[in-house]
Amino acid sequence: MELLAFFVDIILHLDKHLLEMTQQYGIWVYGILFLIIFCETGLVVTPFLPGDSLLFVAGALCGMGALELQWLAPLLMIAAFSGDNTNYWTGRLVGTRLLKRSNGLIKHEHLDKTHAFYEKHGGKTILFARFLPIIRTFAPFVAGIGVMRYQLFLLFSALGSLLWIGSLTVAGYFFGNIPVIKNNLTLMILVIIFVSLLPAIIEFIRHRRASN
Repeated sequence: MELLAFFVDIILHLDKHLLEMTQQYGIWVYGILFLIIFCETGLVVTPFLPGDSLLFVAGALCGMGALELQWLAPLLMIAAFSGDNTNYWTGRLVGTRLLKRSNGLIKHEHLDKTHAFYEKHGGKTILFARFLPIIRTFAPFVAGIGVMRYQLFLLFSALGSLLWIGSLTVAGYFFGNIPVIKNNLTLMILVIIFVSLLPAIIEFIRHRRASN
């Protein structure tokens, strides 16, 4: 429970903790942020790490002069792109091994259906998943399992990284230090989290209604 409370405190007071990190670690904070974004997008076991809210707050700190946007944004775009590709190849490797070791429990036809889906809808899935917490962690992994064409994956992964990192850091840069937002940043973080999760919540409700 203490660990959960600590994690919630970090999420809700990202501005304070990130500013303290910047003051304590200096230029190394760029590496810490790179690692967080890489793990959030690249490791299936860490979908709980902050993404959207972290980018907005980091952009706000750039607006304050604590960080440099011209260094931060490209670095985090590389982190997101690298994480995506790590996740893709992990899924591709895992999918092949699971198929070999499943003794028929995982059928070729299921992977064929996943492959067909990603060939048809994979581009927009990878792109839109960027803006959906948790889903953005699993989408490239599943794309790898479904053996989505790598050239297509690369294109939309790069575009998604550019749009996701760019839009949220720039939004934080320009709007994060407006007094009404700065003085209510915890509420703003909660709004960002809610808006990020809203499409998944709506889809879950629609699915539940359709199954009843």
